Amino acid sequence: MLLPTFDYYRPAGLPEALSLLAEMGEDARPLAGGTDLLVNLKLKKAAPKALLDLGSLEELKGNRTDDGKVSLGALNTASRLASGGPEVPGLLSLGAGALGSPQVRNRATLGGNLVTARPAADICLPLLALGATAVLAGPQGEREVPLDGYFQGPGYTVKQPGEILTRVLVGAPRPGVGGGYQKLGLRQAMEIALVNVAVYLELEGDGETVALARVALGAVAPVPMLSPGAAQALQGTPAGEKIFTEAAEAAAADAKPIDDHRGSAAYRRDMVRTLTLRALRQALSQAQGSKEARS
Repeated sequence: MLLPTFDYYRPAGLPEALSLLAEMGEDARPLAGGTDLLVNLKLKKAAPKALLDLGSLEELKGNRTDDGKVSLGALNTASRLASGGPEVPGLLSLGAGALGSPQVRNRATLGGNLVTARPAADICLPLLALGATAVLAGPQGEREVPLDGYFQGPGYTVKQPGEILTRVLVGAPRPGVGGGYQKLGLRQAMEIALVNVAVYLELEGDGETVALARVALGAVAPVPMLSPGAAQALQGTPAGEKIFTEAAEAAAADAKPIDDHRGSAAYRRDMVRTLTLRALRQALSQAQGSKEARS
C-alpha cells in the first residue's frame, strides 16, 4: 500500500517549524516517530499536503532535571523511556515497555503518544498518574497544560493548530515514591489494552502511610482518566490489602466503560478492580524498596 503524495520539510529548529505550521495551517502535519501517522496515510485516513519532520529539533530532545522537576523531550522514544535512567520515573518506564513491539518502541515517541491521545495509550496513562504537565510551543510562545485536562476525546486534546508539544514535566524520582502499571489485552504483545491501570504512590516518612496517590484508568472512558474515589480512599491511610481493596472498588465505580466488540462494560469494570489491586501492590513494593535503597 503506497503513501499518498506530499511535500516533505525538515526544519532545523523550533522557530522554523512553527513558522512553517503557521504558513501552511491544516495542510501540514508534524512527523515524529510516525507509528500512527504513516499508517493513517497508507489507509487514506489522513492526506496532508506536507509533512514536517521534527527529528532535527534540538528543543525536543534530551532530558534534564531542575529544582525537583524532570523535563523529558518529546522526541524520547518508548525504547529510551523503557530503558529507564536516573531521570525517568519507574512508572513511565513500565508503561513505555508495554507499548507495541521492539520495532514500534524504537520509533514511537513520548510526544506522539500524547498528541495521538488514545484512551488506552501506554505512555499517556503513566504520565497522567505521575501528575505530568505538557509544554506546548506556538506562535504566542510556550504554555504549560496539566495532563488532567489535556485530553478532550479519542484523538483530541487542547493542543491548538500551529502548536507543537515540545516537552513533558514530571516530578523527579525520589525515595518513598513508587508506581505500578498493569495492562490487559487479548494477546500478550502488539495489543491495544482492553483495560490498563497506572498507579502512583508517595509514602510518608514512616514508609507505610500514603501521602499522595493517583490511580489512572485507560480504555474505560473516552479519555485516559483519574479515579478520584481511589485517590480519596488511599490518602492518609496505612498502605495494605484492606485499603487497596477499597481503592480498587472505588476505581471500578469511577470507570465508565461501554460494551463493544472487544469486551463488555461489566467485564472491563471487573478488570479495573483486579488490575488496580495488582498495580497498587506493585507501586507499594517499589516505593518501599526505593526508600530502603536510598535511606
